[in-house]
Amino acid sequence: MKWKNRRRSSNVDDRRGQRISGGGARGAGLGGIIMTLLIRGSMRTRLLVIGAVLAGMFFFGVSPQALMSGGGGSQPVTTQVAPTPNDEMGAFLSTMKADNEDVWTQLFQAHGKQYKASKMVIYSDKTVMPGGLADARMGPFYMPSNQTIYIDPHFFNEMSQRFGAPGDFAQAYVVAHEVGHHVQHQLGYTDRVHSQRGRVSEKEYNRLSVRLELQADFLAGVFAHHADRQFQFLESGDIEEAMNCARAIGDDALQKGAGRKVVADSFTHGTSEQRARWFNRGYRTGNLEDGDTFSVAYEQL
Repeated sequence: MKWKNRRRSSNVDDRRGQRISGGGARGAGLGGIIMTLLIRGSMRTRLLVIGAVLAGMFFFGVSPQALMSGGGGSQPVTTQVAPTPNDEMGAFLSTMKADNEDVWTQLFQAHGKQYKASKMVIYSDKTVMPGGLADARMGPFYMPSNQTIYIDPHFFNEMSQRFGAPGDFAQAYVVAHEVGHHVQHQLGYTDRVHSQRGRVSEKEYNRLSVRLELQADFLAGVFAHHADRQFQFLESGDIEEAMNCARAIGDDALQKGAGRKVVADSFTHGTSEQRARWFNRGYRTGNLEDGDTFSVAYEQL
């Protein structure tokens, strides 16, 4: 894809080079922080934490148990800041962020709405976020509470080597998917889903999560449609890269890859076929009205 020599977003905080020091008080490890927020936080905080963990399982299929295994210590968590690097990956991510901002600003205006850009934090291994630490094991994720995308670029190596989904446009799809979650947050879909936690069965809540994730895939396709018209940035094979990536991280593919039985009722993101199809639908039409995954019968998603 063609991405160089365009505007870079000012809404990017490149924290690579920061070093997290101190073991943290009991509960200051990732798992402890999650537990503290779930036990002591307000209902809204609990829902946001749950949503972030679900979003963090976007690619890795990391189990909640794995995320709860964060360690403890006796000292508060502190950070020591080293000079942040200015490399090609940082330029790529900030350019993709800017492209998304430009496209969604125009689309919101066309629908009589105002788009408020999200933030993006680029980090290595771990970084401080409201209430705790972002951990690379969570994969890229969007935190609705502070409207911020967290991403460790080393994930792209994992995406290529583990999931067989290489390519710069596959990486652009990851960014666009997370921005899609921000768009959903602004349109009210995120709160609509999270508000049902504990009110419906686990099976039904998983289905709502699938609807949310497939819509984010659709929105990533909408971005690709309009960004290519605006920037002419797609090259031969780029859309196939994104669809290959979408297929690689379908719930069925992840369960099979982990040697587990495929259990449809446990899906939270959709099948490989669904994810690729909804992305492609967004790319083909570019029409926001075609992406209401909440109005389609679940069996027809």
